[in-house]
Amino acid sequence: MPSAIRIGLISDTHNLVRSEALAALEGCEHIVHAGDICRPAVLDTLAALAPMTVVRGNNDSGERIDELPEHTTLAIGGARIFVVHDIADVPRDLAGIDVVVTGHSHKPLVERRGGVLFVNPGSAGPRRFKLPVTVGLLTIERGNIDARIVPLID
Repeated sequence: MPSAIRIGLISDTHNLVRSEALAALEGCEHIVHAGDICRPAVLDTLAALAPMTVVRGNNDSGERIDELPEHTTLAIGGARIFVVHDIADVPRDLAGIDVVVTGHSHKPLVERRGGVLFVNPGSAGPRRFKLPVTVGLLTIERGNIDARIVPLID
């Protein structure tokens, strides 16, 4: 196991997988997609980079997408990560959860709330209003968990 584990965080691709997003996520041990995928081809493209955990967003339906969970919890590198598309659907009781990953708002966020790190990687798909186009990177190393937002285009 590497000393540091890098997890790529992506959301709200809305059928668009930018080359900049692929470059930013290259080398990650795992990728988390927090929903609004729209078409399975997005997942096929990302799956070529690393194993994935994916949840369904409010714009997701259709073949292979309907079977995705609305939320999930994964354990990686000693951290427990809860993934859901909309922050409004995060449960109140986050006992045992280290990181919450959401999407939906298209607004990137890295914020600690109590002992839990909340991360919204923003939108990696089509630009919405004047919001940035971004992904997130989560690093887990020796029990420390950090996240940062990576801008993809100007």
